[in-house]
Amino acid sequence: MSDTMKQVYLYDGTFEGFLCCVFESYMKKETPADIVPNTFEQFFLYPVKEIETNRGHADRVFRSFDIKMSPEVTDFIKCGFLTCHPKKEMLMYRFIRKGYRLGGGIIDCLADPDVHELYKAVKHLKNEAHLLRGFIRFGEYNKTLVSVIEPKNWVLPLLAEHFSDRYNGETFMIYDEVHHSALIYHPYEWMLVPVENFTLPEADAEELLFQQLWQRFYKTIGIKQRFNPKCQITHMPKRYWSHTVEHQPERLAASEEKRRLSRT
Repeated sequence: MSDTMKQVYLYDGTFEGFLCCVFESYMKKETPADIVPNTFEQFFLYPVKEIETNRGHADRVFRSFDIKMSPEVTDFIKCGFLTCHPKKEMLMYRFIRKGYRLGGGIIDCLADPDVHELYKAVKHLKNEAHLLRGFIRFGEYNKTLVSVIEPKNWVLPLLAEHFSDRYNGETFMIYDEVHHSALIYHPYEWMLVPVENFTLPEADAEELLFQQLWQRFYKTIGIKQRFNPKCQITHMPKRYWSHTVEHQPERLAASEEKRRLSRT
C-alpha cells in the first residue's frame, strides 16, 4: 500500500466504523498514519480524513476475517476492539493486514510485536471480565436489580451471556461508568445501550437490610488469625472495592442515617 499521502482516519468509535476504516484503506490503497475515534481531541500532524460508517462495507470486511483467516481470529479481533489499549485501532489494523497475508496462523505468531501486544490486551480484557463475574454486586431498586461497575475495558459484551443465563427470570441493569453504557436485561432478551449519566436511587429499607446482612455475613465468615490483606488485594484488587457492599461499611451507615433522619 502507498504511504505517500499520510492521513489520520477519523471514525465514529464503533466496531463497524473501524471496519470501514480497513475497507477505505484497501480500496484507496493507502496506509493511515493513525485511526482515532471522533471523540478524540488532539492536534494532528497529518490531514484528517473522516470515514463514514457504511454497514455494507463493514460486513464485507467482517466476512473476510473468517474466509482469509479463521473464526478464532474473528473472535480475537472482536475482543481486541473491546480492550482499553490506547492505540488499539492501529494495532488491530496492522494485525489484520498481517492476517490477510498469513491466514489463521497469525494468532500464534506471538514473536511478532503487534500480535504479542494485542494478545496481552485481549488477555487483560478477558481477565477483567472473569473477575467482574464474581465481583459484581446487585442491589434491588423498584423491582430491578442494578449494579454499577468501573472497568478499564469495555467488558459488558462479555458479561451479557453469563448474567442473562444466571438471572434469566429477573430484570437487571449493569451500568458501566467509564464507557457510559449499560447492559439491560428483561426476560428473555438483553441489549447494550449508551447511557451518559446514571445515579443510583436511594436504597429502601428492605434493600438496606439485605446490604447490612451481607456485610454481617462477610465479617462473620472471616477467620481473624488467617486474615491476609496482601493476598486479599491480589485476588480482589482495590479498584473494585468502591462498588462492593462488603467494603463500604461507612457508605451503608451513612445511607441508613440519612433514611433515619428523613423519617423524623
